[in-house]
Amino acid sequence: MSSDDRHADDEMQHPAVDRMFSDCAEVVGMEHVVSVMSGAPSHSGDHQLVAYIGLEPSGKAHLGWLLLSGTIKKMLDEGVNVIILLADWHAWVNDKFGRDMEKISLAADYMSEVFSALLDYPELGNGPGQIRFIRASEVMDSGKYWERVLRCSKNMSLSRVRRTFSIMGRDEDSSDHDLSAFYYPALQAADIFELEVDIAFGGMDQRKAHMYMREVADRNGWTKPTCIHTPMLSGLKGSGGRMDSFEYKMSKSDPNNAIILHDTKDDLRKKMKKAFLEVGNESSAIFEIVEHVIIPRRGEIVVTPDPKYGTPSSFSNSGEFASSVSDGKVHPLDAKIAVADALSEILSPLSKHFQSNPELLNRMESLSASK
Repeated sequence: MSSDDRHADDEMQHPAVDRMFSDCAEVVGMEHVVSVMSGAPSHSGDHQLVAYIGLEPSGKAHLGWLLLSGTIKKMLDEGVNVIILLADWHAWVNDKFGRDMEKISLAADYMSEVFSALLDYPELGNGPGQIRFIRASEVMDSGKYWERVLRCSKNMSLSRVRRTFSIMGRDEDSSDHDLSAFYYPALQAADIFELEVDIAFGGMDQRKAHMYMREVADRNGWTKPTCIHTPMLSGLKGSGGRMDSFEYKMSKSDPNNAIILHDTKDDLRKKMKKAFLEVGNESSAIFEIVEHVIIPRRGEIVVTPDPKYGTPSSFSNSGEFASSVSDGKVHPLDAKIAVADALSEILSPLSKHFQSNPELLNRMESLSASK
């Protein structure tokens, strides 16, 4: 680990911090969390660490939510209070569901239910190890909130704001016709300060927003939360790309390029069979899924070929699995089926939840069909 903005020096390490952030691709400003865990006041002035993630209610859950839930679970286990901000007005600014707030609200209900099921129904509340689902529309009711938005906007050039547009899944030239998009990073920064957050987290695609927020904090002398970023999964069709680029990430906007958490075993097998994977190339979403999803949750990936072509093998190391496929020891099709079947088992608790409670998912299916 390097020092300063990327990672804290070794002397800044704390066992609980190491456990919480073990699945992260990057930690920025570790010193704030370490200082609170060592007895310093938290952002709110007490000693309760608060973590936050803001998510637009914009559609059905994809595999990236599973990565986020893993980090949330680790923070809850260490006594952090976690806020999932259901960013309804942010979704409106980003043109989700045709800016229909009723549909966005339904998607927020669904998002709460999915994360509750993924996290095995944690206790709700603002205490240690508890979780809160808060809508951005509630936060915006505060009289101080809009003052914060203005302060977060002051002295920021339009070109500086444009550089953050990838957080919305847009390129830099996409929103010159839409003034509201230029407020988006200020809204996201204001959320963090209004909620008195100690840990701001998201995928690597949120890094630019968090760096914007830290710049705002420096300019105003405000508490600068630690920022943690989980890996981004590449889309199934491609061979991977920059981890902070929205162009390559797995996204529910293209269901055939992503794993949706409600995919059946047959769906998963069909998608995996079409996924990019070739002998000699270790760049594939298949390998990323093994590294970041399957092995952390199951401890191994088991490949079971047709007996005519080989015997079963298991791998507890994602690198060894990738090498075995890339050098031809494991056939790509066998690898794909192994990943599909492992994902099916990992996702089975969520599947069982919605089989017993189908109403919200059915309504989400209707929304998705009407987009």
